[in-house]
Amino acid sequence: MKKNIYLLLTFLGFVFPYYYLFQFYTTETTPTLQAMSSLFATPMSAAFNADLAMSVFTAWTFMAIEGSRIKMKNWWIFLLLTAVGLSFALPLFFYFRERHLESAK
Repeated sequence: MKKNIYLLLTFLGFVFPYYYLFQFYTTETTPTLQAMSSLFATPMSAAFNADLAMSVFTAWTFMAIEGSRIKMKNWWIFLLLTAVGLSFALPLFFYFRERHLESAK
């Protein structure tokens, strides 16, 4: 059951952010580099993105430690998947972690 919740969260973690990203790129003509600079255009957006960056570093640390601790194969792939989004990669890591723990029983 827990695994299925993580899989659902992985799906939602992909769909929700990319829905808004798609909206942005279909309504704006801003080049990508200019759009990236707007992420830190205001103190509020900078605070949000700094928080997200710290969350990514924290998740990377957790994934590396936990993946190594339980001897999960290819745990490092989830670090790369954070390029898709943390809201996608973290629940996917939890899903595969649960699968690994179930198979180790």
